[in-house]
Amino acid sequence: MKPTKKAAEMTAKELARYIDQSVLKPEFTQEEIKKYTQEGIDFGCATICINPASLELVSKMVKGTDTGICVVCDFPFGLSTTESKAKQAEEYCSKYKIMDLDIVANYGQLRSGNLDYVTADIKAVVDVCHKYGTEVKVIIETDSLTKQQIIDGTKCAIAAGADYIKSSTGFYTGGECVGATPEVVQIMMDAGEGKIKVKGSGCIRTQEHFFKLIDMGIDRMGVGYRSTPDVLKK
Repeated sequence: MKPTKKAAEMTAKELARYIDQSVLKPEFTQEEIKKYTQEGIDFGCATICINPASLELVSKMVKGTDTGICVVCDFPFGLSTTESKAKQAEEYCSKYKIMDLDIVANYGQLRSGNLDYVTADIKAVVDVCHKYGTEVKVIIETDSLTKQQIIDGTKCAIAAGADYIKSSTGFYTGGECVGATPEVVQIMMDAGEGKIKVKGSGCIRTQEHFFKLIDMGIDRMGVGYRSTPDVLKK
């Protein structure tokens, strides 16, 4: 989505609407989850991105605010069975008001070239979420993929009816992590051909990087709780 003005001309409030504030570290205490969730709400972020175990706590905190919930599903590896992924999505969406659900694609299958499997795996989750008005972002873990595999993964997400294609989990352990570079985001945007929104996530830590992706036309970004103040500073 091409913005109507440059990122440098936007207010902090306008910029915050691009952010899913990541509050995903498994070691977080309840107090830390509350602290970083409240910071994201105060900034006016689009959503707080959380693990399912935080749903009860965070759903109460965002109620009545302009910030929604983004829950991750089968995170960070995406290796549950398709049936399990769909049941997880049903569990979360039927019980809580969830704006977005970020599902991890089976990117090992994507790397294997089993594109029909990848599409069907995603579609099972999309079908559940859309019953509840929840948008689906598909994480393909771009650091593990070639350019062609990123293109293929984007097209699988489109074929499955997903709302967004997303670059990274931020928890990849199989090699170098570069995350949502402008080059990776451009590949997803080009492959999407305007048929799917694009979320960049992973290694977005500076305002320069953040502004660059907005000016390119990205739709959403996953930003870690430590980096949100840095990318929004005016």
